Amino acid sequence: MAHYEVEIKSLLGSKENAEALKTQMCEKDPACNLVSQNKQLNHYFEGGDINTLYEKVEHLFNEEDKEKLKHVIEAGKSYSIRSRQKDENIYLVVKASVDEGSSANTVSRLEFEEEVNISLDELDKLLLDASFTYQAKWSREREEYEYKGVNVCLDKNAGYGYLAEFEKVFDDEDVNEARKELDVLMAELGVVELPQDRLERMFAHYNANWEDYYGTDKTFTID
Repeated sequence: MAHYEVEIKSLLGSKENAEALKTQMCEKDPACNLVSQNKQLNHYFEGGDINTLYEKVEHLFNEEDKEKLKHVIEAGKSYSIRSRQKDENIYLVVKASVDEGSSANTVSRLEFEEEVNISLDELDKLLLDASFTYQAKWSREREEYEYKGVNVCLDKNAGYGYLAEFEKVFDDEDVNEARKELDVLMAELGVVELPQDRLERMFAHYNANWEDYYGTDKTFTID
């Protein structure tokens, strides 16, 4: 079974704000620890046919992972398709919305993310062969922390600058309780959710201009 996630983003802006958030987390939770640190390339795709995608990539996965991917395809409302390089490892990422937001930026989603034993270019070709096209290419540096039982990712994103993602992953559909838990933790830390409408405007601006930002430290501001 693919897992569910509730993910809430907060725009931090500066490195100083990101460092202040880390300090707060360590003060409020002595068990808070750095789980991973990596550099990522994320390629977003649009169009295409999700069932053709499955046919193109199923040979890359074992039976259990193929069933997870099938579940996301069958249960999801809309899809966000991505290839990802995390340091030297390559992943196929398929996210499907389970609320009224978009699959790219919604709060509540089904998620499939599994490693593949091919290069990023080879994975991209399989997606392009399924009639998908590039929507945008993203680059970021990520620190992932475990804080009071949830995942907190501090990202330095090309275009967006510093961003925090508060994420709860679970196996059932108890979305409301997971959302409430994240709201409480964010309030304790004094961080504010990035509104979905503003996030969509930022996402659209980046997608239209991604070649100016991909692989750089350049950022923009969208109200």
